[in-house]
Amino acid sequence: MFRGNDVSVDSTLLQILLILFVLFSYSDYLTIMSTRRRAREIALQVLYQFDLNPSAISVDYKPFLYARLQEPASVIFSKALVEGVSTHKQQIDNVLDQRSEHWRVNRMATTDRAVLRLAVFELACSDTPGPVVVDEGIELARRYGSAHSAPFVSGILGRCLDDRETLQKELQGNEHPADA
Repeated sequence: MFRGNDVSVDSTLLQILLILFVLFSYSDYLTIMSTRRRAREIALQVLYQFDLNPSAISVDYKPFLYARLQEPASVIFSKALVEGVSTHKQQIDNVLDQRSEHWRVNRMATTDRAVLRLAVFELACSDTPGPVVVDEGIELARRYGSAHSAPFVSGILGRCLDDRETLQKELQGNEHPADA
């Protein structure tokens, strides 16, 4: 009987150790994802500002990135997204016009447009898994957009994800600047 308790204690200890291992691995994963999520949020804010105030494009936005993001890797990622979207804005808008039903890009809500541009660029020009990009775009739309933004963004990004290879060819070819 004592022996059975020892085994029970040992298996309980193993279960606790396994749970701790999983939790710490998962927390590391969440930390990485949350820093990238934060970098996307900051990039979205810059792109939103550029869309509302086109003269802001000439202003150096990098101090804003450094002030909001603590990690250099996050700053680099966010900067790559902002510069990529800015460089390929017309191509991205053409993609969005083709893949949105009954909507022109210039008639979309500014927040939705910024989220879509960001996500389309990341889909086309990074190795981030497509479902992750789509989920992040939906979360940004849910957080910063209206009540209708998340389903709207989801529908368009779903079409873009289904056609990711064509999207990549349309925007970039083989370059991947957002993976920095």
